[in-house]
Amino acid sequence: MNTPLLIENGVLVDPSQNLNRRGRLLIHNGIIAAIDPADGDLIAGCRVIDAAGCLIAPGLVDLGVELREPGFEEDETIHSVSHAALAGGFTSILANSGTDPVIDSHGAVEFVRQKAAQALGAKIHVVGCLSKGGDGKQMAELGLLTRAGAVAFSDAPRAIPNDALLKRALEYCRMLNRPIFDRPEVPELASGGVMHEGQVSLVLGLKGLPTEAEDLAVARDVRLAEATDGRLHVGPVSTMGSVDMLRRVKSRGIVVSASVCPHNLMLSDAEMRSYESRFKVHPPLRSPRHVETLCQAVKDKTIDAIQSGHMPRSREKMMNDLDQTPFGISSLETALATAATALVKPGILNWMELIDRMSTQPAQIAGIDGGTLGIGKPADIVLIDPNQSWDVDPNQFRSTCISTPFEGMRLTGRVTAAIVDGEVRFEAN
Repeated sequence: MNTPLLIENGVLVDPSQNLNRRGRLLIHNGIIAAIDPADGDLIAGCRVIDAAGCLIAPGLVDLGVELREPGFEEDETIHSVSHAALAGGFTSILANSGTDPVIDSHGAVEFVRQKAAQALGAKIHVVGCLSKGGDGKQMAELGLLTRAGAVAFSDAPRAIPNDALLKRALEYCRMLNRPIFDRPEVPELASGGVMHEGQVSLVLGLKGLPTEAEDLAVARDVRLAEATDGRLHVGPVSTMGSVDMLRRVKSRGIVVSASVCPHNLMLSDAEMRSYESRFKVHPPLRSPRHVETLCQAVKDKTIDAIQSGHMPRSREKMMNDLDQTPFGISSLETALATAATALVKPGILNWMELIDRMSTQPAQIAGIDGGTLGIGKPADIVLIDPNQSWDVDPNQFRSTCISTPFEGMRLTGRVTAAIVDGEVRFEAN
């Protein structure tokens, strides 16, 4: 049984309850027992955590972490990713496949869940493969995967190019009450691309990833969501065209959600002039006009959520020539600070809105516990110092991947503690 906790002297920030004020929180038996408990209601032996200067918020929820174990443990392990998540303030993450074998069977789901439980890090929720083998041809046994514990379905990091398969799956998943996540891209248009297709790629002589590869896929996705009334999430998105399509379909009442990565809200394709692989991300860093549009779309909730875009790759794999280097970065430990620096610091969002996009909305999209400080709910909590600036040093990462576009950069907003089911599992030094 966990030691009872009292967190005090901080500011409670909970979008689910429209709560944004100084207060204290009592945690007992792994759940939130009371907000602002009277002194007489405190539990004997309660540990007191002084959160002075910090925000007390529901733990962050990440909609898309690429899991590399089993098969690619040189890139990341379940243990390392779960503890990297905690350091970034994430108490729950949704794990895509990116494994070998892919997560398309009961045994594969159970393997991840058991390893996650042993790691004692962030909660890992499994996103099962939509298609057998992740090849986009035949639907996987989604009912069996649901019973095994899969909370959603996707072929990410690959797109779902088969229109008929996606339509059937959307219809079928209505019975299972599970969402489908699609990484929107037309593979034929994106094949061989290294970076955003535009003036910079032309000057650098690098093959581009055209915006229409994403735009056409988003258009297909939202049309099928409308036709089937299925639960569909698209993301991460990166283009003005995607934002325009999402804004129009949402105005017509079509229920579809979308997410974006924090690096796509802060950096542009100009970074690729360095030819450094740490800027090679997928979807790619786009031009400044796309960045500005994405930030405004997060503000007006056309884009519902911010996900880390964590795609870990080993140091050796990132040392090839740029066109041979895989896409991928470590971003769990920088996601919150990146989003805060890009959105809160310039006044685009306030902290309540940022917590909504990184905790409350993702939990609702995934249909999992989290995203709230409600009484009786699991005590998954993050403490954040909103004013602390820090320099990104990838050698201090808990992730085994140290490739980051923010190396040496100063970011604002630091996670000081992360609590999972009432247990303090991370405290900053």
